[in-house]
Amino acid sequence: MTATLVIAEHEHGSLKAATLNTVTAAAQLGGAVHVLVAGQQAQAAADAAARIPGVARVILADGPAHADALAEPLAEQVLALAGDYTHLVFPATARGKNAAPRVAARLDVAQISDISRVLGPDTFERPIYAGNALATVQCADAKLVLTVRATGFDAAPAEGGSAPVETVTAVQASARSRFIGRELTKSDRPELTAAKIIVSGGRALGSSEKFDQVLTPLADKLGAALGASRAAVDAGYAPNDWQVGQTGKIVAPSLYIACGISGAIQHLAGMKDSKVIVAINKDPEAPIFSVADYGLEADLFEAVPGLSAAL
Repeated sequence: MTATLVIAEHEHGSLKAATLNTVTAAAQLGGAVHVLVAGQQAQAAADAAARIPGVARVILADGPAHADALAEPLAEQVLALAGDYTHLVFPATARGKNAAPRVAARLDVAQISDISRVLGPDTFERPIYAGNALATVQCADAKLVLTVRATGFDAAPAEGGSAPVETVTAVQASARSRFIGRELTKSDRPELTAAKIIVSGGRALGSSEKFDQVLTPLADKLGAALGASRAAVDAGYAPNDWQVGQTGKIVAPSLYIACGISGAIQHLAGMKDSKVIVAINKDPEAPIFSVADYGLEADLFEAVPGLSAAL
């Protein structure tokens, strides 16, 4: 019988948005859906997971080894539980991509990465060639290790379920790795991958000062996150954690406003699943217009402040 273990991603007692998308994907595999919450003082996150409709059971592994979300102890925790499951499912986030290959290697099975659609319990669709083609992949392994592209699935409801929470013994800390430190970027804005509205800028803005001067007022009015193309990041106009694209962050907000972004394939791969795309560019041949729901052929230095003023 099919049984799926979803490895939850959480922080400060709250589930990360990608966990809800991953639960939706897991539910489409058939069979029971269980959620593993590994952390330290993570009871609140486990309780939140228990409230997700469709989750049959929550497993809480609470211990010091999981305090810093290192991949090694998480992989060991998953392996300790793997015998009961046919599918081990991770969000395709930095943490999920760090732990899933370790689990697959130890189980001596193939990992199926970045699935965007479930066609059956052993058959999946995943993007290739920067999202320009979709591959259908079937795997005959007894256990399947999957990472889920969150933008491919709707988020499961956060309330309405009442799954039991079972506590298991947390693994011991790994002697091969230890936590040294973490550099955090603090912002009052929504996290880029979880934001409902994103305002992104490209190299056409010309400087970091223009980025702040032109885009920040619009983002403030909309309560939006700020993003950037790789060209803008490489030029030093925006920080690296704002980068949207194949080598940056994959996003699918309700509204994506692209200002001065030409629409290179690399960038389109990271945002073309957005519900509504608005493009502002003075080049009528810019590829971004091919995926935009609304296009404005105009100088962004006039159009964006005008839009901000109108709001």
